[in-house]
Amino acid sequence: MSDVLIPDPPSAGRVHEAPLADALGERYLAYALSTIMARSLPDPRDGLKPVHRRLLYAMQQLRLDPAAGFKKCARVVGDVIGKFHPHGDVAVYEALVRLAQDFAARYPLVEGQGNFGNIDGDNAAAMRYTEARMTAVAQALLEGIAENAVDFRPTYDGEELEPVVLPAAFPNLLANGASGIAVGMATNIPPHNAGEICAAAVHLIHHPEASTADLLRFMPGPDFPTGGILVEDAETLLAAYDTGRGSLRLRARFEVEQGKHGTWRVVVTEIPYQIAKARLIEQIATLIEEKKLPLLADLRDESDATVRLVFEPRARNVDPAMLMETLFRATALETRVSLNMNVLDGGRTPRVMGLKALLRAWLDHRHEVLERRARHRLAAIARRIELLDGYLAVYLNLDEVITIIRTEDAPKERLMARFALSETQAEAILNMRLRALRRLEEMEIRKERKALASEQKDLTALLADPARRWARISAEVAATGAEFAKGPLGARRTQIAAAVAPVAVAEDAFVEREPITVILSEKGWLRAVRGHLDDGAELKFKEGDRLRLLLPCETTDRLCLIATNGRAHTLRAADLPRGRGDGQPVRLLADLGTEVDVATLFVWREGARYLLAASAGRGFVVRAEDLLAEKRTGKQVFNVKSGEEVMLCTPLAGDHVAVVGQNRKLLVFPLEQVPEMARGAGVILQKYRDGTLADLKLFTLAEGLSWRWGGKTRTETNLTPWLGARGQAGRAVPTGFPKSGRFE
Repeated sequence: MSDVLIPDPPSAGRVHEAPLADALGERYLAYALSTIMARSLPDPRDGLKPVHRRLLYAMQQLRLDPAAGFKKCARVVGDVIGKFHPHGDVAVYEALVRLAQDFAARYPLVEGQGNFGNIDGDNAAAMRYTEARMTAVAQALLEGIAENAVDFRPTYDGEELEPVVLPAAFPNLLANGASGIAVGMATNIPPHNAGEICAAAVHLIHHPEASTADLLRFMPGPDFPTGGILVEDAETLLAAYDTGRGSLRLRARFEVEQGKHGTWRVVVTEIPYQIAKARLIEQIATLIEEKKLPLLADLRDESDATVRLVFEPRARNVDPAMLMETLFRATALETRVSLNMNVLDGGRTPRVMGLKALLRAWLDHRHEVLERRARHRLAAIARRIELLDGYLAVYLNLDEVITIIRTEDAPKERLMARFALSETQAEAILNMRLRALRRLEEMEIRKERKALASEQKDLTALLADPARRWARISAEVAATGAEFAKGPLGARRTQIAAAVAPVAVAEDAFVEREPITVILSEKGWLRAVRGHLDDGAELKFKEGDRLRLLLPCETTDRLCLIATNGRAHTLRAADLPRGRGDGQPVRLLADLGTEVDVATLFVWREGARYLLAASAGRGFVVRAEDLLAEKRTGKQVFNVKSGEEVMLCTPLAGDHVAVVGQNRKLLVFPLEQVPEMARGAGVILQKYRDGTLADLKLFTLAEGLSWRWGGKTRTETNLTPWLGARGQAGRAVPTGFPKSGRFE
């Protein structure tokens, strides 16, 4: 890296040579440290970043306590950027707005008046229109700041002082959480319930060796301002809070409302934290339009002051759990909340802390605040007692004191010498008003001194005994928890649930289910039309072509095509060409090969079994799973021999098989005589001297064998003459059997 010339400040009047890498490194390091320590990471003691701390301190200086009136936010922002925070007014105002949003902060630190945005994601009004003041939570964070409870440092221009940290009588870091991105690190702490935090802190005071699992009995997990349901198992929560890192699954809260005639709808009343409702609705509407949520028909936003999103299912028979599972998987109704408790510890060093370490950091800070406030109070008591002792000296020698004041040229020195007073006492006596020189005032002074002496004794004992200090802190923390656990603000909003069992969502649930009819022509053209057709009378085909097969199904179905060469091919009904055209040749959808035709086409059903037969009269039973072929070339199922071809594949329905050959001989035998095979050449179903298989049918023997003849259905119940064993030749067909040699 070449050297560059880096000018010193103008006052130096000279140029300093430095390597570019070193110069850039030093400046980037300074920027990184500034981002980490002065912008992005919170302090575990008060849970605030510098901008938030400066906002609250500026509001206290403006006397914007909860009982005071509101002031324009522009006034607050102006004071902050003018005195403490030399940054843009937009960034400071956005920080102020977030502290006032009850859907963003679990315990708002600012009470806003005006438009401060909403859960839809709309922005707040301009700062010149809105007003603000502190809440009781912010007041608790500042409690004792005037009693030397914390250190102060000069502001950026050195004209004023600002607190390094707030006294923080409220556990703000865990209660309101924090998020931020620094250079090379980030933090994300979810909000929690203040009453539960204080209960865990009290337990830690009394049991310093308590584990994270013990603390989680009092503080079971996050408590988001927007509610929702946390669906994580106990082990995941424990690991996250023990290490300070983890990921938690948060779902929207919903209920099923029943309507008339068996109808129902799902109503979402709480959405996950930091999800903008308007963008969520837009996302779901887009998925509905793109038909990626086939179980959902419509979405309505009926929200007012509370969230109410209404989801209408596509049909009454849809399972509500499956509908919500598809929404949870595809939309922000379920989110992952990151837990990364990266903070600045007491030494201003960034590090990831677990739950116990965070509570300990806050309690240790409260202990330090207690000691500093006690010492500050003791010093104030000592000064006041000193003055009161001087006043009592006046009342005991009032006439002499008056004479000295009237006659002496240097009354202060004379008083100090005569009554052994300090300079402070003498000055206070000389500044007394005449109206204070009455008997009643002396009695009040003695009473006040006695009370101060008692308080001084208690504070001295408090500072001398760590156990008493921790007992005091325990009482203060318990009181804080009780105060902020009252009312709607203190009630837990997020339900802590066990990890939900996975809901099985069928793969075809994400495909729109629609009835269609698959049309196969004699020349092998395949297409689909909407709805179920009763006949193909109105269908048009290419010249010289005609209808071969109508197959009613749905777009979610799988189709199985068996070619005459014994190969099975799998097609998806949703992938078939649709519209008014002639469709596509089967050869473009499945690689059948040359001089190969379609033997049969049917709807594939999971768990079904089929009887597969070839022209030579051989066949076997095959499971549906053995017919599935994901490749376009299919899979060989029936090993056909020279001169034969596969003719049909029929689902098992009944207990007997009827086989008829082209020689018009019929054989009936039990289905159990046909073996089940995954692939092969099959076994002989019927023996032929001349001819081949004409047709095959499965039926129930007790119901008889039926066939179509002359537009009517005939049923033969006495089948004794044709009953036999598999592989026999059979006997001539009964009278009235169709001349075509087929049952249909």
